[in-house]
Amino acid sequence: MIKNRTAEVTAALILVAPFVLIYAVLFIYPTIQMVAMSFTNAPLIGEGEWIGLKNYTKMFADRRFQTSVINTFYFVLLTVVPNTLIGLGIAMMVNRLKGWQQSIILALFFLPYILPVSVVFRIWNWMFDMQFGVMQFPIEFLFGQRVPVFRTPALFLPAVAFVTIWWTCGFNILLFLAGLRSISPEMYEAASLDNAGRWKQFTRITWPLIWPVTALVLTIQLILQLKIFDQVYLFVQGGRADPSMVMVQYIYTTAFQKSQGGYGATIAVALFVIIIAMSVLQFTVLRARGEK
Repeated sequence: MIKNRTAEVTAALILVAPFVLIYAVLFIYPTIQMVAMSFTNAPLIGEGEWIGLKNYTKMFADRRFQTSVINTFYFVLLTVVPNTLIGLGIAMMVNRLKGWQQSIILALFFLPYILPVSVVFRIWNWMFDMQFGVMQFPIEFLFGQRVPVFRTPALFLPAVAFVTIWWTCGFNILLFLAGLRSISPEMYEAASLDNAGRWKQFTRITWPLIWPVTALVLTIQLILQLKIFDQVYLFVQGGRADPSMVMVQYIYTTAFQKSQGGYGATIAVALFVIIIAMSVLQFTVLRARGEK
């Protein structure tokens, strides 16, 4: 028994060791280095002097850092819940289709997700173009004139959020569709026999049973949108970045453009803590909601 147990543990360690080694090299070690660097005034490349908590003191008094935090949370508010609800709604409609119709519609919704961000930027930069963009027609109808959306601070983040939802919604649809397919049709048949309408079937059967999938989608979306960078960086080109600065963009500007590696690492540590805290808090709340 002891020999068998030892053999099982040894085999498990051998199988797990490559993952642990890669995880340590690619995540744990860089994280430790990032935290250590945040206590120095090091440039992007090279050593720096130990300055203690001066970077953190500077960060909390930094107006641009405060702006980036506000914009990041505003973007999360614009995208996480709407993206989840839209994905759920489309998945429920797609789930009612059968055969080749379902495959085609699902492929059309998932197609944007496989596009690189540079292609998404080109598509929507053209769509919102002041001269020939097709999106300017509804904008002109609503505002009475054509508007440079990506040059207007009040419209910039909502427009990028709209593009982001269009781009990433396909993945959410797939997750929700997998959850919907796991629900037995017999449950809906039994509910129909009890004269339960569609809304009651959704609130009593569909929503509770796909809640774990909903919690997963919300958590994934929260982490992804807290790290928003690509879309904002591309769409802000040619405009003033400060009003629309998000946290990852500020890290990039500070560390890579200004070569302030120590201060950039400090902002990265702050983002790291925010992501962990928000993810744990959301997961705990959602799990508690699912257990009720």
